[in-house]
Amino acid sequence: MELIARDLICIFVLSEQTINRQVRNMNELEPLKSIFKDRIFKIPDYQRGYAWTTRQLRDFWEDLVNLPTDRFHYTGLLSLKKVDKNIWNNWNDERWLIEDRGFKPFHIVDGQQRLTTFVIFIQAISEQLKAIPENKDKKDEEIYLGSFSLKAIKEEYLVVEKPPQFIIKTYKFGYEVDNPSFKFLRHKIFLEPDSGTIQETFYTLNLENAKRFFKENLQNYFDKYGLSEIEALFKKVTQNMMFNVYEISDDFDVFVAFETMNNRGKKLSNLELLKNRLIYLTTLYDEKELKNDERISLREKINDAWKEVYYQLGRNKKNPLNDDDFLVAHWIMYFQYTREKGDDYIRFLLEQKFTPQNIYAKTEVRLSSIQEFEEVREDEDTDQEEVEANGEEEIIVMRSQLSPKEIEDYVNSLKSAAVHWYNTHNPVNNLDLTAQESLWIDRLNRIGIIYFRPLVTVAFLNKDINSDKRVELLKAIERFIFITFRLSRAFSTYRNSEFYRAARQLRNGELTINSIIQRLNDRMNYCFYTPENSEETYFDYTYFQKFIDKKFKSGGGFYYWNGLRYFLYEYEMEKVRQRGSQKIDWKLFVKSEKDKVSVEHIYPQTPTHKIWKDSFKGYKKSQLPFFQGSLGNLLPLSQSINSSLQNDCFEDKKSAKYNDKKEKIRQGYSDGSHSEIEVSGYDVWNSDTILDRGNKLLEFMEQRWDLKFEDDTAKAELLFLDFMLEEEEELRTTEE
Repeated sequence: MELIARDLICIFVLSEQTINRQVRNMNELEPLKSIFKDRIFKIPDYQRGYAWTTRQLRDFWEDLVNLPTDRFHYTGLLSLKKVDKNIWNNWNDERWLIEDRGFKPFHIVDGQQRLTTFVIFIQAISEQLKAIPENKDKKDEEIYLGSFSLKAIKEEYLVVEKPPQFIIKTYKFGYEVDNPSFKFLRHKIFLEPDSGTIQETFYTLNLENAKRFFKENLQNYFDKYGLSEIEALFKKVTQNMMFNVYEISDDFDVFVAFETMNNRGKKLSNLELLKNRLIYLTTLYDEKELKNDERISLREKINDAWKEVYYQLGRNKKNPLNDDDFLVAHWIMYFQYTREKGDDYIRFLLEQKFTPQNIYAKTEVRLSSIQEFEEVREDEDTDQEEVEANGEEEIIVMRSQLSPKEIEDYVNSLKSAAVHWYNTHNPVNNLDLTAQESLWIDRLNRIGIIYFRPLVTVAFLNKDINSDKRVELLKAIERFIFITFRLSRAFSTYRNSEFYRAARQLRNGELTINSIIQRLNDRMNYCFYTPENSEETYFDYTYFQKFIDKKFKSGGGFYYWNGLRYFLYEYEMEKVRQRGSQKIDWKLFVKSEKDKVSVEHIYPQTPTHKIWKDSFKGYKKSQLPFFQGSLGNLLPLSQSINSSLQNDCFEDKKSAKYNDKKEKIRQGYSDGSHSEIEVSGYDVWNSDTILDRGNKLLEFMEQRWDLKFEDDTAKAELLFLDFMLEEEEELRTTEE
């Protein structure tokens, strides 16, 4: 069965006998100098990008530095597959080296992370040599590292220019042209000029970080030990670091590559294992079921799908998305969700659904041959119509239980879901989303979207759902999360199976947005009550009150509520919508800095200033913590402050504060966030103002999340300030 060269990787655990057979087919250990002789290396487009981070780079550097010059270090396996002529014949920049100088082109099946690291390291050495002052303005052939000219180093490991015009630059190592890292490696790592627009991802960030890591360490090493030790490092990396090189010659053996012999490498993710499995399965169909052109097309679709998935997962290079999180979510959207162990999804995919057995196992499919004609004629004698059907012959064919179409549908679904998965994680300033979609997805991310991301993703996959309907769903989910989880303290798994299933049902058209919203509302019924002889429905705050009571007993009250920052931020943003000028950055607001606070106790927890004692005179010592930890006493700050500054008196907090060096150490309430400005409008800060502001915040809660408290007493009870109402009632009774 003929395979195309780009579909080269399928990882299997081999029996000991098979491993021994494969090892015998390997060449002897080879250093980099031997490996790069007369070879061109390409990383196929189906491979993931460069995944090494600081830990692997540090291990590499320490191994290299600590390796004695007379010793060798086993680096790992390098599995190569020679590239067919019908593929390299389309390589414009490399073809002359292959045809004129007899170079052999190879795809890297296993070992690309290590080989990429070696090449980046050598590039960093070449730049280190150019940066030495005495080499300024020298040509490459005039710069030497020991007996090695820089020109020779580059031509041996990095790039060769085609004479006599020297227009074509041929890189001895690189990515296939349609890999997102192709241009980045050439222009940002190898410094080829005139790059144009370059797509950057998490994987290109890793390339960039690796180069920066080596440049910084090489500079420090040069400053400390001099050029001779840089030469020693170069010799060790090219002559003492040894590979097992395995050239895959048998078309089948390409699917029987070793997982890895370098335990410093990164384990393949389940997403990578699945892609490898699907490519392998395309080789198992017989010619009757999957013709060769169809087989090639299906493999290309698998590669294209994974290329898109890897791009979307690594698109935000500062915050790449986890492979397996996406695969789990798609499994929930596409297949029947089960509540088994955490790895049940990959066991289903690799052990039940996408297995060789499901291709070898055949089922009968009954087909009817096409009716060639159906002739209607009139009988001259009886004037009746008769129908003559020609040959309705039944045909039985054998088909695999897992059809090629099922694989195609699955990979197409993965491909189309990837961009929406990215968008749900990165909604801000996202041109794929409407302003309302962006707003509400951002809110879901801030409050904690828990198990709803698959459902949100499906809402974008289903072409029958318009933007307005999606926003309705997003609003309903956000309200459900706030009321059910942040207020009523449901377990994080409450109804998760139901809404995981709803994602699949929405995708298949079995549920509508309206029915899901209704279901969300129904599942919140326990959070509300209707008093006798009343038609009004009120929020049952008892669950929340019990939770906050525990927090008061542990010394924090509302300050320890995990929904506090989201709630205060939403209140602040409501003021922004009314008045403009956003003054609180969410990322800084939730950032935890040692000895700093972004939510301040206006009446401090340690009130040392005399004015605080006067303001709360008449209250028992046991009642003071309820003022300090009540919702109305907690204020979001536009800039975090040292926690010690909370002890200032109220008047001092209104104005900016400076240290002895005239440096501002805290923003005043009067020119702070909208919430701070609102608080600065109070003349004094005492028990009455804390209750008043607490009521304002609860009124906002009623309006924002469409809930209602029964009366002011209910609000005071939730704020843990109902003792104030009792004292007022006693005072009124005494006066009467």
